[in-house]
Parts: sequence; C-alpha cells; structure tokens
Amino acid sequence: MATIKDVARLAGVGVGTASRVLSGKGSFSAEAQARVEEAIKALDFRPSSTARALSLRSTGTVGVFVPDFKGPFYGPMLHAIDTELRRHGRHMVAANGCGHEDARQQALDGARFLIDRECDGLIVSSNALRDADFVDLQQRQPRIAVVNRQVKGFKSTSFSVDHRLGGRLAAQALLGQGHRHIAIIQGPQSAPDNRQRVQAFLDEVGRHGVARDRVAIEDGDFTAHSGWQATERLLGRGERFTGLFCANDQMAMAAMSCLQSAGRVVPRDVSVVGYDDADIAAFLSPRLTTVRIAIGDMALNACRMIINLCYRTELPVSQQFMPELVVRESLGPAPRRP
Repeated sequence: MATIKDVARLAGVGVGTASRVLSGKGSFSAEAQARVEEAIKALDFRPSSTARALSLRSTGTVGVFVPDFKGPFYGPMLHAIDTELRRHGRHMVAANGCGHEDARQQALDGARFLIDRECDGLIVSSNALRDADFVDLQQRQPRIAVVNRQVKGFKSTSFSVDHRLGGRLAAQALLGQGHRHIAIIQGPQSAPDNRQRVQAFLDEVGRHGVARDRVAIEDGDFTAHSGWQATERLLGRGERFTGLFCANDQMAMAAMSCLQSAGRVVPRDVSVVGYDDADIAAFLSPRLTTVRIAIGDMALNACRMIINLCYRTELPVSQQFMPELVVRESLGPAPRRP
C-alpha cells in the first residue's frame, strides 16, 4: 500500500509539500499540487486516517451517547447531529445503553467508550446520569454538551426545552375544553424532564380547582407497552376521567388504542394529549394532540457548539427552545357526564 513518502518521491517533492497539498493547508505551488495529485492518482493513494489524526491531533469525530437507538425521540436527535457533522466534514460515533447493568452504569460505560475512542468532543443525552457524573466525564473530555437536560454547572453547554411550560400547555389544553376529571400516565420518576412536565401539569390544574388527589396517576416508562398497561389499570380501577395526559407520544398512542378497544371513543368519551410530537402523531386516527418539543433543534445546536469548540468555527448557536401545543382531533370538549 502506497505511503505519503511514495507519493512525494513520485511527484519529485518533499514529504512536507505532499502533506500540505493533501491537507490543503500551508503554502505550495500550483505545479507541485498538480504533480502530487497526479502521483496520488497513479499510486491509488489513500491517506491513513490514523496518521492524519496523529498529525492534526484530531480524529474528526464527535461521540454521541443516547440511551436507545430506537423510537421517535432519539432517532431525530441522532439524525440532526450526523447531518450537521457531515456538512462540516466530520463524523459521528454513537453509543447507546445496553447490557445487564442499570441505566446509569450503561450511560457511564457508553460515554467512557466514546472518550476512549479519542472522539474530539462528546454529546450526551441521559436522564440516568447524576450531575456529579457529568463533572467526572468532563474531567476526561472537557468538550461536552448535554441534550434535553439542565445540569448544574453546565448551563452554557446544556440544551433543553422548558418542560415546565410544556406541562402547563398540556394542562391548559384539557382545561380549556372543560375537562375536570383528569388522569395522567407519567414516565419514570428518575427522569428530570418527566418530573418537571408532570408537576407543572398538576400545578396548573390545581390553580383551576382540580385537587391533586382527584387526578388519577399511573406510571409508565415512555414505551407504548407501558402506556397500554397503564390505561388498562386506570380502566380496571373504574377511574372516571374524561381527559388523559401522557408524558410522551408513544404512551399516548397506546393509550388511545387501549381506550378504543375498551369501547371508549376518542375524543367523544376521553380526550388524549401527548408530549413530544413524534412524526407519526399527525397520522393516527384520530390524530394526536400533543406538545411539540424541538428535539432536532436541541441536538443541532449542541452539535454546533461542539464543532465550534473542537474545530475553531463560529457557527451560530441557540439555547432557546420553546414548547408548542399542537391541537389535533384527539382533543375535544368534555362530555357532560364522565
């Protein structure tokens, strides 16, 4: 396999000149460039990525950790990051949570794997990690950004939406249609964004006279399966609710299916509001009312910040992401009798 020395020898130039032509940096004549390019073509030369990384002290890669590669939340996040990196000639190395350890240990293992691969920067989205874990990771990789979470001490490098406002918007959607018999299917209590949106929802309905003990709450884990099971438990207990808020769209979709299989018509009998605005939410029957979260925008801006830190660019970066209520057919007036 040809080396940079072979290219320089065939082109009749020094190794330094050949390297400058390859990198496009530094000074070299048009004649030298032409000879080097001709030698590269003749030798079918492929630069060594390892050697290039050593010379530039950069691998040209950014590590990304997400808990799961599946589902409508992390897919758009990864797509936004990969697209932006490729636009700037860089690449993504991704890791997700797997194994028999708990979610926190999986996240630590995944992040450390990416750091060990000498990624130039790190983007992390995890509810399982503690604030202190991010501090420890930053000691090993100073260029780190956090997506969908506010971490103490990482204000300038955290990219998250106002989930409290999102919870209030969901509550206002149901209250505005006259719903006072309300149920919630929440996500894991370990997830800060879940706690924020659910607490804000409860606070808002409380301000309108719906006491906390009148709101039926079931636990889910953000999966469709858990949404179906939680809805079955609500129905099995005989809960009288006309409005249902689900802490993400996957649980909301399953809840609508479960309700309708039990003979409850959405929204005639029960209105359903989700959270995230997954792509499929607009193509259900009925279409799902939900709180839109700028998943791709959060990831894109986190990626731009890392690119700026790693490669001395000056891309525009924003940390302002506002949730938005998207009203569709799953929301309707409260029936007179629940």
